[in-house]
Amino acid sequence: MAKVALIRGDGTGPELVDAALTVLRATGVKAEFIPCDAGAEWWERNKKGPSFIPDETWKILESSDCCFKGPTTTLAIPGTPRSVAVSIRQRFNLFANVRPIKTFPNQVGPLGDVDFLCVREATEGLYSGIEYRLSDDVAIAIRLITRQKSTRAARFAFEEAKKRGWRKVVALSKANILKISDGLFLDSVKEVAKGYPGIELEDFFIDNFSQQLVKNPQRFNQSVIVGTNLFMDILSEEASGLVGSIGMIYSANFGEKYAMFEPAHGSTPKYKGQNKVNPTATILSAAWMLEYIGEKKAGKQIFDATVKVISEGRNVTYDLGGKAGTREMAAAVVKLL
Repeated sequence: MAKVALIRGDGTGPELVDAALTVLRATGVKAEFIPCDAGAEWWERNKKGPSFIPDETWKILESSDCCFKGPTTTLAIPGTPRSVAVSIRQRFNLFANVRPIKTFPNQVGPLGDVDFLCVREATEGLYSGIEYRLSDDVAIAIRLITRQKSTRAARFAFEEAKKRGWRKVVALSKANILKISDGLFLDSVKEVAKGYPGIELEDFFIDNFSQQLVKNPQRFNQSVIVGTNLFMDILSEEASGLVGSIGMIYSANFGEKYAMFEPAHGSTPKYKGQNKVNPTATILSAAWMLEYIGEKKAGKQIFDATVKVISEGRNVTYDLGGKAGTREMAAAVVKLL
């Protein structure tokens, strides 16, 4: 039986995770979910400290097969710990953050149907957290880019394109300005591309891609988009607007021997306890997690049921044009299961 470290998160995280667990249990799936603490709320309750993740949680994470994490809060205050997600990605070398961007039935966005995959190098770049205050008026951050980690992310992107039968990978950079760091990233992607002669590599500067994403997003359909940590974090969130809501974007973080699954959105503390937030991203992240631990049938059942609930449009949350709450939408998925 697979062991899953379960982090319920901050803000609306616990209610979203509870909704997803209700759906998981309805499939009869056999997995052990091990609750563990992490996040800003835990940190503030426990008189703070150097990390949002206690030692006991690290032990659970290290002994589990994967992690299912609800959204957590990261404080924008100098001297506070780095985010839960960044900490886990770096500790377990989860080098590929993956976010599918695909239009749902009955929820066509303002610019039409889209279907592409965002792959983000998730362990370095500006998220390395190397910052210095040189004086009261000057601060610097070091953007760490390595060939090894750029190559890993690029290879993951090409393998995903191959697996899906897609014929294009798009690499994002600002290599005309960041000529050394982004130049190294782009060179790494081009070197990997040589091993995939049936897949075209197209490279875009990040500003041009941002413009094309809102002008003609269909040009990227059936493509895998790969980029460095900060660029892809921002661009994949922009892309979520093409499918109507960040509440629809589920994600996974893959390493060679471990994975973490989480909704792409934040903890939305202003909605905490209101039974209001869209649970789609959390439910589908959980379904993806089931596929990862070998429960592929159950995972597919959840995907299919969730898509049907969205396509029917009756038991959906306010951002999808409905009047259902978090629990009610999850219950509608359970009913179909």
